[in-house]
Amino acid sequence: MLKHVSATGLDTLWDDAKASEMSESEKLLYRSNLLGSDKRVTNYGGGNTSAKFTETDPLTGEDVTVLWVKGSGGDIGTIDMSGFATLYMDKLEALKGLYRGPEHEDEMVGYLPHCTFNLNPRAASIDTPLHAYVPKTHVDHVHPDAIIAIAASKNSEELTQRIFGDEIGWLPWKRPGYELGLWLEDFCRKNPEAKGVVLESHGLFTWADDAKECYELTLETINRAIAWFEQETEGVAPFGGQAHPTLPDAERRRVAAALMPAIRGMISEGSHKVGHFDDSDAVLAFVGAKDMPRLAALGTSCPDHFLRTKIRPLVVDFDPAAPDTEGTLDRLRGMIEAYRAEYAAYYERCKHPDSPAMRDPNAVVYLVPGVGMITFAKDKATARISGEFYVNAINVMRGSDAVSEYRGLPEQEAFDIEYWLLEEAKLQRMPKPKSLAGRIAIVTGGAGGIGMATAERYLSEGACAVLADIDADALGKAKEALVQRYGRDVVRSVEMNVTSEDAVAAAYADMGVEFGGVDIVVSNAGIASSATVEDTSLDLWNKNMSILSTGYFLVAREAFRMLKAQGIGGSMIFVASKNGLAASPGASAYCTAKASEIHLARCLALEGAPEGIRVNVVNPDAVLRGSKIWTGEWLDQRAATYGTDKEGLEEMYRERSLLKRSVLPEDIAEACYFFAADTSAKSTGNILNVDAGNVQAFTR
Repeated sequence: MLKHVSATGLDTLWDDAKASEMSESEKLLYRSNLLGSDKRVTNYGGGNTSAKFTETDPLTGEDVTVLWVKGSGGDIGTIDMSGFATLYMDKLEALKGLYRGPEHEDEMVGYLPHCTFNLNPRAASIDTPLHAYVPKTHVDHVHPDAIIAIAASKNSEELTQRIFGDEIGWLPWKRPGYELGLWLEDFCRKNPEAKGVVLESHGLFTWADDAKECYELTLETINRAIAWFEQETEGVAPFGGQAHPTLPDAERRRVAAALMPAIRGMISEGSHKVGHFDDSDAVLAFVGAKDMPRLAALGTSCPDHFLRTKIRPLVVDFDPAAPDTEGTLDRLRGMIEAYRAEYAAYYERCKHPDSPAMRDPNAVVYLVPGVGMITFAKDKATARISGEFYVNAINVMRGSDAVSEYRGLPEQEAFDIEYWLLEEAKLQRMPKPKSLAGRIAIVTGGAGGIGMATAERYLSEGACAVLADIDADALGKAKEALVQRYGRDVVRSVEMNVTSEDAVAAAYADMGVEFGGVDIVVSNAGIASSATVEDTSLDLWNKNMSILSTGYFLVAREAFRMLKAQGIGGSMIFVASKNGLAASPGASAYCTAKASEIHLARCLALEGAPEGIRVNVVNPDAVLRGSKIWTGEWLDQRAATYGTDKEGLEEMYRERSLLKRSVLPEDIAEACYFFAADTSAKSTGNILNVDAGNVQAFTR
C-alpha cells in the first residue's frame, strides 16, 4: 500500500463519524469537497469524481446501476448534489456499439443525454466515459502539481514506474474523451491489481470499491510523489538558479500599479478586462530565474492549465537590477503586438477547415522579472483563477525540470483543445455579459447611503467596486455587507481622505494593482454645514471647499491620469446637490462648494471628451435615509432653519417637491448607473436632477 512519507504532504480530513450518517451519494459529495478543498490536490474547476450506485428505476421499479459523476463546468471543492450528472450504466455500455473510432469521437458526447437517469438536467462532461468504464465503484480524477510534474516529464513513464511500481500505471497522452475512456477500461482489465494510472501531460486517476478508501488512496498517491520530489530535488536550485533580483514589496506594487492600467488599455479593445497581481514566493522564484524564458516558452502541459492560461505567457522586458518603468511602458505596446502576431501565426499553423474563428489574441499571463505575475481576464474571478492555474504550472515546471526535462503540450494538441468544437459550443452557451462586465468603479463616500447604494448597483451589473471613505469603521461594515452579497473577488475598500494628494494617489495605485485600472469614478464624498453667513467661520468655509471642491478636484485629477494611461475612455460622475443650482438660506459655504463641483465637471467634460472620458453630474436633494450627513448637528440645523423638528423634516422636503415623493439612496444610484452605462455613451457635461422636482433647480 502507498504510504504518506512526506512532512509536507496531505493529511486525511475524512471524519468516520460524519460519514457514517451519509448515503452513498452524500459520501461522493463529501469526498469530492474534501479533495477540492486543497489546491495541491486539484485546481479550481479541475478534475472530477464519480461513484456507481444501485438506484430504483423510476419507470420500471427495478434496481439499476447508475453512474454519478461531476457534471460539466463544476468544481469539486464547491459542488453540491445538483452538480452531479446521473446516467444509466447499461446505456453507457450500449454506447460502445455506436462508437465509430477516434475520428468520430466528438459525436459520442451527443449520445450522453440519452443515458440520463431520472431526468437529471445536469449535463454530463466529456470525462464521463473515463469514469464509466473503470470497473470500480469509486473513481477520482485530479490534477495534483506533484503528479503532473511526473506526467509532464520527458521520461514520465519511467518516473511513474520508479516511484509507484506496478500499483500506479501510466498511459500516453490522449485528449480527454471516449477513446481515452476505452483505454482506461483496457488498462484496468489487463492490470487488475493496479490502483490508478498517471495520464501523460494530464493528471491522475485512482479507484477503489469504497469511498473512504478511494479518497485516502488519492491522498497517499499524491503524498508519495511529493515525498519523492522532496528527496530528489534537495539542494537543487529551482529553474536553473536566480538570474534577477527581487524588488522590495512596495517597489513591486509600484511597478505593477504602473504597468497594469497600460496593459489593460492595450488589450481591452472589444471587451474590458480585469486584472490580478500575484507576487507570491513561488511566482517570484520563477520570474527571476535563469530558465524562466525557456520554460515559459514551452507553455503548460495539463489541458486544464492550458485552457485558462493560453498557449504561453508574455514575458515583459523589465530589468529589476536597473528598474526603468517608463522605458518598459514605452516598449510595452511593441511586446503586446508581437505576442498577438505570434498567436495569429500559431492559429494559422494549426487551424482546421472547421475551426472556430480566432479568439482574443492577447496574452492572459504576463511575467515581470523581479516583480511578479499579472493576469487579465473577462472578470476578476477568472483573472485570479487563471493566475492560480499558472502557479500550478510553475510548480509542475519546477519539479519536472529538476528531475528530468519538462515538456509542454505539443502545439497542435494545445490548439485542438483550445479550439475544440465542444469547447466552442460551451463558450457559445455562456450567458450574455452584464452591462458593466469588466468595468472597475471607485466610489468616494462609499460607506454612506448613496455611496453604498451606487456601488451595489454597479456590482449587480457585473462591475468591480472600490469603496473609498474616511470612516474606517463604517467602511469595513459596508465592504463586508457587499462581500456577502457579491463575493470577495469584486469588492475592495480603501480608507481615503479626499483632501490628501498622497492618500488619493495611493488609493488609485492600490486599485490599479487590485483590479488593473478604473472605468467609473463616482465623487460622492460629502460634508454638510448650516450657518448664516455672519456665523460661518473661515474654518467652516474652508472645510466645505476642501472636501467638496478640492477633494473632487484631486479625485478627478488622479482619475484622468489613470484613464489616459489606459486610453479606453471612462465615465466620471459628480454627486453634487440641488443646492449647487438653487440657493438655500443658511448654507452659503455648502451651496458655493456644490456649485464649484458642477462647474468643475463642465470643465472636465471639455478636457475629457477627446479621450472618450465623459463627465456628468447627478444632483440629489434631501436624501435623508441612510445618509451620514443627515445625522447629528446638520439635521438639527436644517430642522431649525425650516422651523420644524427632526421627524417633520423629511415630510417637509417631500411636500415641497413637485412630485411629493421622498428621494432615496437607490434613486441616486440609478442615476449614477445611467451615466456609467453605455446607454449614456453620448452624454457628457450633463446634469441630472434627482430631487422629485424643484423649480429653482431647473437647468436653464
